[in-house]
Amino acid sequence: MQEEHKKAALEAILFAMGDSVELDRLAAAIEETPEETGRLLARMKESWEKENRGVCLVEYEGSFQMCTRGDMYEYLIRVAKAPKKYALTETLLETLSIVAYRQPVTRLDVERIRGVNSDHAISRLVEYGLVMELGRLDAPGRPLLFGTTEQFLRTFGVRSLEELPRLDEGKLEEFRAEAEEEAREMDAGTAGAGN
Repeated sequence: MQEEHKKAALEAILFAMGDSVELDRLAAAIEETPEETGRLLARMKESWEKENRGVCLVEYEGSFQMCTRGDMYEYLIRVAKAPKKYALTETLLETLSIVAYRQPVTRLDVERIRGVNSDHAISRLVEYGLVMELGRLDAPGRPLLFGTTEQFLRTFGVRSLEELPRLDEGKLEEFRAEAEEEAREMDAGTAGAGN
């Protein structure tokens, strides 16, 4: 199979699938090595960018997806309904940050860090497709473990979790101390209100 035919086959697969497809599966489909398939995909991406095409090729942790270019959105909404927007409140962003940086994480772990019940926030993030259940912790009660999804990567424009900004450990300790102080003040306020 010639290179142009292989690239056409990759384009057809990515178009038809709609979602991301693992590099190994793409390589098997065109009967090529993953390394060579990766090179073909890189050349396709570069070519599409040079040609200023309406689609682009995006990689998410070893999977590839054909996507509409972001600056083409305004034309799409003239034809299709605008996708449902979701609001990421401060609470949701805080919960999502904990899940992203500490995954796999249990609901209880999130609540310990946040200092408040996080059932609603985690449920909402799962509903939005940004967080998913990864399995169960091998501990009493077998609590669910949560982690981020490929949609999370897409939404925040990163290809892998390694691209997330690094947290300053000193700042993290400062935030933890502030959260513990706030929790103590809330507990003291609640106890005082009960008298």
